[in-house]
Amino acid sequence: MRYGSVCSGIEAATVAWHPLGWEPAFFSEIDAFPRKLLGDQYPGVPLHGDFTTIGADDYGSIDLLVGGTPCQSFSIAGLRGGMDDERGNLALEYLRLADRKRPRWLVWENVPGVLSSNGGRDFGAFLGGLAELRYGWAYRILDAQYFGVPQRRRRVFVVGYSGDWRPAAAVLFERHCLQGHPAPRRQEGERVAPAVTVGPPFSRTGNERVECEAILPVYLPETANTLTSRMSKGINTEETCYTLDQANGQAVAVHENNRNELREMEVFSSLTQGGGKPGQGKPTVRQGLSVRRLTPRECERLQGFSDDYTMISYRNKPAENCPDGPRYKALGNSMAVPVMRWIGKRIQQVEEMMGD
Repeated sequence: MRYGSVCSGIEAATVAWHPLGWEPAFFSEIDAFPRKLLGDQYPGVPLHGDFTTIGADDYGSIDLLVGGTPCQSFSIAGLRGGMDDERGNLALEYLRLADRKRPRWLVWENVPGVLSSNGGRDFGAFLGGLAELRYGWAYRILDAQYFGVPQRRRRVFVVGYSGDWRPAAAVLFERHCLQGHPAPRRQEGERVAPAVTVGPPFSRTGNERVECEAILPVYLPETANTLTSRMSKGINTEETCYTLDQANGQAVAVHENNRNELREMEVFSSLTQGGGKPGQGKPTVRQGLSVRRLTPRECERLQGFSDDYTMISYRNKPAENCPDGPRYKALGNSMAVPVMRWIGKRIQQVEEMMGD
């Protein structure tokens, strides 16, 4: 599988898909720190700047286009500019690039706020664009905490396939997922609900504590068993793992809300660009009586990267003195590696089935 990556960041997709033997044809990134990291980590891969300038013949043909266009205009933390925001319009630029390159597969990621941005019309425009380009599609909200990392990170993933929706649906869904079995409970009193809705765009379960929310066509081919809470295919873990394992005991995830109240949690809240400064509503940890910010290495683990993946020489400083700020920002913007690995494995399985 030869793929192109836009809004590449620190390349969670490549970290996830390298074990599958997939080959990156190009990266595209404009932010200085991720560009330096990509140049250091993947010197043989062409590194483009603004992906809207990639031409149809640039970098050869690709089988898949992956990207997580900027989410700020679709986030509840932003101004909700949606498609009127220059960053939101990059979602449509992603479709224009897909039209120029014509890969078989598309993988697009964004925050759940995209589903309600502008009353759902923004996401409808994106899906309508896919249909105009004759891509069949399916989408699903996936939460990183169910893929083996201790971070509650819910993201919308759209998978498209040229000319047919069924391969896309087979990637994101298992037949078992439509049978109404709720995800396992974390503790008494927490409610969960069946995860899938079927119907016109933007019908929703309305429940925030579900493993996934999605809309897809009714028919689904036979595929593997469902992904369930706290355990995913290939992870072999029934409990969410901890980030830290130090001699003085496990660290405990805490989160400070807007009333200055600290809450202990089983998993971290979604990482943001800030990196976990106490008092700013960001994930922090308690060890004993002390509360401290997360370290960049802990954030790497929360996203599924190897230790010190983002520790690079930067701005005339050696790697061991790499500033924390750009590392926090890059990790907060990244996709979660285990989720991308699961999607890649599912695409590979569907490709193999279609080749039989």
